[in-house]
Amino acid sequence: MNSFASSAPRRNVIVIMSDEHDPRIMGCAGHDFVKTPHLDSLAARGTRFSNAYTPSPICVPARAAFATGRRVHQTRHWDNAMPYAGTPSGWGHVLQREGIRVESIGKLHYRAEEDPAGFDREHIPMHVVGGHGMVWASIRDPYVSSPSDKRMLGDRIGAGESPYTAYDREVTSRAQGWIREAGLREKESFVLYVGLVAPHFPLLAPQEFFNLYPLENLPTPKLHPTAGYMRHPWVQAYADFMDNEKQFKSPTERLEAFAAYYGLCSFLDHNVGLITQAVADAGLTQETTIIYTSDHGDNLGTRGLWGKSTLYQESVRVPMIVVGPGVKHGVCETPVDLLDLFPTILQAAGVPPAQEMGDRPGQSLLELAAAPSQPERIVFSEYHAAGSNTAGFMVRKGRWKFHYYVRFQPELFDLHADPEELNDLAGDPEYADRLHEMEEELRRICDPEAVDALAKSDQQALIEGLGGLEVAARLGAGGATPVPQHHLQASVAPAL
Repeated sequence: MNSFASSAPRRNVIVIMSDEHDPRIMGCAGHDFVKTPHLDSLAARGTRFSNAYTPSPICVPARAAFATGRRVHQTRHWDNAMPYAGTPSGWGHVLQREGIRVESIGKLHYRAEEDPAGFDREHIPMHVVGGHGMVWASIRDPYVSSPSDKRMLGDRIGAGESPYTAYDREVTSRAQGWIREAGLREKESFVLYVGLVAPHFPLLAPQEFFNLYPLENLPTPKLHPTAGYMRHPWVQAYADFMDNEKQFKSPTERLEAFAAYYGLCSFLDHNVGLITQAVADAGLTQETTIIYTSDHGDNLGTRGLWGKSTLYQESVRVPMIVVGPGVKHGVCETPVDLLDLFPTILQAAGVPPAQEMGDRPGQSLLELAAAPSQPERIVFSEYHAAGSNTAGFMVRKGRWKFHYYVRFQPELFDLHADPEELNDLAGDPEYADRLHEMEEELRRICDPEAVDALAKSDQQALIEGLGGLEVAARLGAGGATPVPQHHLQASVAPAL
């Protein structure tokens, strides 16, 4: 351990990342019936960022961006077959260089455990299948269908246990033990990443959490095509690719899917509570910054869509809560994203982030929370993955949210007047200047057509390198990534 780590005051960081959590489905975000008491308590003790976004609404690209602090088109981790393997370097590598203990427990969704991804040790890591992930979904323009005949949302929906709930219980248990042990190591600073899977499908929630949400009390999702809503053509392509609505066995099972998602959010909350209580029990509260976030959201039936992969608020927003020494209490409305965690983690660990940023666009959430609100701060997201024949890009600036789809018409929403994105203004002549302004903001970040072409070129090279289209069309999990069976107890069943 170098002199920096051994001489500095103890400053610990715990990052808890869930999977597929729409940030509106928390009590602290104003949800009217969901039960998340531990996340609510965490938010009350620190800052909740009410406008947080993912760099890409799908797992692997979002997590590579989170690791590196760079946008997807900078890292070129385009889809779920291009996992992070340690390059470009990330915040974990900086911590290792500084001699700060940095470990992970749970889901990472990187390439493989043996890769130098910035952790001294990875405990029961979940990585992509076979080190290559969903290669079949890298076939785009036109895309191909899943090689699996199983439903994305799970063979069984409703109340019950799945390999993912068993995995999350094990991850939580190991995190509790790790934190207890860390509390006994006097003066040693650490950064611990904990990766939980819930509320990611399969939509099976443990009975006690499923029971919290009676089917007769569940709301009807907005903008369903059966009520006359017409999907944007780019979004319709994704719906055709992954049409979960047609796969429900009955109206009751569809309702059970909603209850299961809400139940999984409460199950996630329960596990977060166990982890944060372990911090208190270990006597580490006063010297530990805790960050809670997710990799992306979930459409949850809105527009007749399930899963992620769209640029709408349900899919592209993430929860973001920061609690720790000196962190103010309240809500910060400044738009932020997962790239901001690169400098945040370093600063919270006592490492000055400025010299590490380079071309990284992030800013420390600790600084943003302490500063006056910056409503015009731009956030950006992009999608080049499953179910899209061309790239999609999102720019949020103030009240305006702009979606640019290569080869398709754009969308424009006024989030102040229309927070549910019910009214696309892109075709209204009154907003032509605003539409042009937002496209200019996008083109200051990247050339969308050039990025689309680069992504497809990289994906084609991957496909050819693995043996061509026929081989690639059969490579990778058809849905949810299996749990790391060889690491877990025998009680964990095979993945659905």
